[in-house]
Amino acid sequence: MKRLLLVLVLCLAGCGLDVNSALPYKVLPGSIQPEQSLQGVEITVGSKDFTENILLAYLAEMALSAAGADVIDLTDLKGSQTARQALLNGEVDVTWEYTGTGWINYQGNELPVPGGEQAQYDATKKADLEKYGVEWLAYSPLNDQYAFAVTEAYGEQHGLKTTSDLAAFLTQNPDQAVFCLETEFTSRQDGFPAAQRTYGFPTTEVKNFGIGTIYSAVAGGTCPVGEVFTTDGRIAAQKLRVLEDDKKAFPQYNVAPTVRAEFLARYPQIRGPLEKVSAALTNDQMIELCRQVDVEGRDAGEVARDWMVSKGFIRTD
Repeated sequence: MKRLLLVLVLCLAGCGLDVNSALPYKVLPGSIQPEQSLQGVEITVGSKDFTENILLAYLAEMALSAAGADVIDLTDLKGSQTARQALLNGEVDVTWEYTGTGWINYQGNELPVPGGEQAQYDATKKADLEKYGVEWLAYSPLNDQYAFAVTEAYGEQHGLKTTSDLAAFLTQNPDQAVFCLETEFTSRQDGFPAAQRTYGFPTTEVKNFGIGTIYSAVAGGTCPVGEVFTTDGRIAAQKLRVLEDDKKAFPQYNVAPTVRAEFLARYPQIRGPLEKVSAALTNDQMIELCRQVDVEGRDAGEVARDWMVSKGFIRTD
């Protein structure tokens, strides 16, 4: 098994994936107790390349480590498609995914499922299992949605509270239709194309940024409008106003651990630790965790560890 892992690591490195290592934090069981069937089982946890998803991966790694698994850290994979393919190809065993992303990006649908969070989850779970053999564990209350934001001063000046307000304002003032957007959001069907279809923005100028720099770019006046994640701690730090998606252009994005069905069938005991963590997460808590990383500059692994300890899931020396 160790020889196979070495071959896998070399293959991943050759394919451009950023291979990390074993979990760099000592984890002792708390309310998550060791499972005999997981002792010594190597489980690779991956993540996308933004703060929230990296935090989620660390939470999963610590939960599985407390349960007895030998965890391999493969966080910070570049982009949703890279992380998804790593899961499908068996290069990682667990990733955290978002229901709306699964439904639109991976299943190829153009419109969200009507009916709210449960309906979106149920449809995504069923389709992903049938088409790709991917199991979605129980979804979390954490629902990190796309939105547009402006500065509080700009929003107050122009009476902007909803995305419909923004569309009406930009129609009357097309010179202000300049958006700071992440490259992936610009093209993915549940991103900017969905907003344009729903709200009918006038011809716009798009400036592409990494998601981490959009917040400061909007605050600094580079663009009047920017794409944000609603659970990002930099929204408050940069004094931004999130505009309501009043016409529901974007799907629900509840987060859930995802795993290949064949892997879950071999190690069903991973479900308990992962779903325990998932159930404890909320938007407010994630905003605070992201704020500690992105505003205070704390290490994501340390922030995740402190949260796991505060919930009693794990202990440390």
